[in-house]
Amino acid sequence: MELSSQMILFARVVEGGSFSAAAREINQSPSAVSKQISALEDRLGLRLLTRTQQGITLTEEGKVFHSRCTQIADTVMDTQSLLESMATHPRGLLRLSTTVAFGKAQILPLLPDFLAAHPDVSVSVALTDRPTDPFTEDIDVGIRFTEQIDNASVIARKLAPNRRVVCASPTYLAQHGTPQVPDDLQAHNCLRLSTVEKWNEWTFGQGPGARGVRVSGNFEASSADAVYHATLAGLGIARLSTYLIAQDLAAGRLVRLLSDYTHSDSAIYAIYPERRNLAPKIRAFLDFLTAHFGKIPPWERSTPL
Repeated sequence: MELSSQMILFARVVEGGSFSAAAREINQSPSAVSKQISALEDRLGLRLLTRTQQGITLTEEGKVFHSRCTQIADTVMDTQSLLESMATHPRGLLRLSTTVAFGKAQILPLLPDFLAAHPDVSVSVALTDRPTDPFTEDIDVGIRFTEQIDNASVIARKLAPNRRVVCASPTYLAQHGTPQVPDDLQAHNCLRLSTVEKWNEWTFGQGPGARGVRVSGNFEASSADAVYHATLAGLGIARLSTYLIAQDLAAGRLVRLLSDYTHSDSAIYAIYPERRNLAPKIRAFLDFLTAHFGKIPPWERSTPL
């Protein structure tokens, strides 16, 4: 038995007043408890207890040692109680990673409600469009799109579909005209995402009849958020997710183009490294996100495609 375990047992013997009382508490025989205390005394080279027919009494060394043993036993019990509480009650720091555009548009506005419901949780958010790995980075939950998940070992919970549509500002269309068919995009300034090359081949149609158009233009950015703002500014035509532009389409700040085509091969996922023994703070956040987004996400409920 380790020294710390022997010290806790010693504290139980002293507080129970006998080997028998301590033995009943830990479901062992009195002789087994007595042997452990003897082994502890041999380890320390000190007699801690005086055994008599009436019971046990502490030696002077035993009194000093008992005070330290009590401190350790109290610390262990407090720690056990804390961990048991943490296993059922969400608490602690939740480390979240999400893309810049989705984080700003959809995650940050939700945090006040989540934190109000779980006052013992705090959140640290990393907004980044680079690939992230919850196995090697300090991340509890990552929010990523289908194209960004290349580690088959992560657990991925689908949050919502990620439909993308082609759009431009009224200013751009007034100056450069409106494409009528996908091939017309070759004559337009199309805005590109520099970090995900496959994103720049815009697919039109579904199934065997689908075809891709590789777009080009004089602007690219490392974040969909930057492409979105460039589109609003009238710089060109972009293919953007409905979670980002639904309100702009409804308000007329952006115009949907080639409306017969919607890219629906992507989805939004919450990824995390382990399925078993999830910390309550992680489980609570995943359940919160799943309940909020649903099969028809909120940005499509008011502006259906």
